Order: sequence, then C-alpha cells, then structure tokens
Amino acid sequence: MTLGAAAQVPAPDPDRLYAEREDVAHAQQAAAIWKARPSSDFDAAWKIARADHWIGWHAPNEAARRAALEDGVAAGTRAIALNPKRPEGYFWRAANMGTLGELFGIIQGLKYRGRIKDDLEVVLKMDPAWQQGSADRALGRWYAKVPRLFGGSDKEAEAHYRASLKYNPNSTASLFFLTELLIDQKRNAEAAELLRRILDAPIDPDWAPEDREFKSKATSTCKSLRLTCGRSSPPTPSA
Repeated sequence: MTLGAAAQVPAPDPDRLYAEREDVAHAQQAAAIWKARPSSDFDAAWKIARADHWIGWHAPNEAARRAALEDGVAAGTRAIALNPKRPEGYFWRAANMGTLGELFGIIQGLKYRGRIKDDLEVVLKMDPAWQQGSADRALGRWYAKVPRLFGGSDKEAEAHYRASLKYNPNSTASLFFLTELLIDQKRNAEAAELLRRILDAPIDPDWAPEDREFKSKATSTCKSLRLTCGRSSPPTPSA
C-alpha cells in the first residue's frame, strides 16, 4: 500500500460507532469524534449528550460514569443554546440529569428534579410523539422516582407511561418501567402480561442495544418473582 492510499482511508463514522454502543468503547469513540467538531454544530452537541447518557450507564467505573453524565448535561445545554426550538437538547440534558440522580443518590436527584421536569415538559409541548413518546416515558420515570413530598405520583407515572405506549406499543423501555410500577403496587398479574409483551416485542434496529437489555431484565424479573411470562414466539427485527 502506498502512502497516498493510506492517507485516503476514511475517518471513522461516529453514527456507525454509536450504533455499535453495546461495546462502550465505541460509544466513547463516537463522542470523541463529535467533541472534535465545531462548538457551533448543533447535531454534534446533542449527539454527545446522547452518547454520554449511554456511557453514563455502561462505563466500567463510577468516576467515568459520573464524568460522562456531567458532560452530557453540558452538551445538552449547548444544544439548547444553539437551537432552542428542537427537542434533542432538552431531552438528552434531562436524561443525563435523571441518570445522575438514579446512580448517585437522592441528593443529586433532588438537585435536578425541577430542571428535569421542565425540560421534559418542553419536549412534550413541542412534539409528544417525538422519539416514540420518549418525553412521556421519561416524565413517567420522573413521577415514579421523585418522592411524593417533592411531586412524585404513581398515578401520574402510570398515565405518562401509558401515554408513551400510544406512540409505540412495543417499546420495551416503556413496558418495563410500567411493569416496575405495577410490581411495586402488587399488581403482579398485569405485570406478567407486560413482561410477556416485552419478550415478544420485535427488536427495533435503532434501539437494539436497549431492547436487548430490557428483554434481559424482563427475563430476570419473571424468574425472581416466579411469574409465568414465557415468550410465545421469538422476537424478530422490525421492518
């Protein structure tokens, strides 16, 4: 191979790397490529926030997870400043703040609770169907996790989860979060039916890593609670 040919090797595609995010190193590579782009690049900013959210759940140690999530909050803020009329910055900033609360304790969660809710309500007003009802699903999570004293509500959580399912009845994330709520309320028969739906749901090519994780969680939940929720047929990729 000549030096000229070697110099023409194309740069890695960050979108493709992110699609391979089950290897967290690929998500980290994608984030690094987007971070090298101009600070005025809106798409790079929100994609950094999205990648950081995945890294925040999957990095190998606590320090790396926290650093990624905090960087994701900053990237989401940049995306909002660059284009406040688009939902991506608001949603992924809220997602990173929410995960900081889930992973690093109630004090962290309470610090961000108002901002998370505000961001998600902005997305809901912009487009409730955006990203398969993601704002409703995340608001459901907010109401389920925030203590009642600070605005949490199982009733509101269930309403938002069910609203998100109108946009994608096969959403493994929405189904699993609703399942957790039902189990907390001792509604195990309803939960078992939702777990069956998760196991039967087709794999969404855009969200395959998440789908596989929620299917694995559904299987573990069925076993731990000794529920009958066997899959009726193998999942197939959606068209």
